[in-house]
Amino acid sequence: MSEATHSPAEPDPGAPGADAFDVVRMCEVRDTPLSVDEVFAVVQDRAAGGTAVFVGTVRDHDHAREVSSLSYSAHPTVERELRRVMEKVAADFPVRAIAAAHRVGDLEIGDLAVVVAASCPHRGEAFAACRRLIDDLKAEVPIWKHQGFADGGDEWVGAC
Repeated sequence: MSEATHSPAEPDPGAPGADAFDVVRMCEVRDTPLSVDEVFAVVQDRAAGGTAVFVGTVRDHDHAREVSSLSYSAHPTVERELRRVMEKVAADFPVRAIAAAHRVGDLEIGDLAVVVAASCPHRGEAFAACRRLIDDLKAEVPIWKHQGFADGGDEWVGAC
């Protein structure tokens, strides 16, 4: 797990001498349950006027097929790649804080699979940063989903 945290009282990332300021507050891939409250709490920042959170859950169907089981697996470089994606989002938006947590292992229908959040000075920026984070995570981070279907079939869905 690579996790960086700081208190909301730290300097503005754009301010002189703020090089050590790290807006990536959580970057985790884990086999334990995720918490929306935990992710939301780490992106709180007194300079943020908007915080957007996205929660991805395991659904009971995919492309009109009933899902009976689901498991996520990840490449050993997953947290490094996730951090790279997060830093890219933070460079493109005025992010005050950003966080991402993704599950691996066997999940049940309704379980939280991924939680991402971004805090920015304004709501539009927070929505855009959060959307970009989840879209880029799904497209670029080496996490694979193995779905089992009620009809006996299965499939692998890869992130990249």
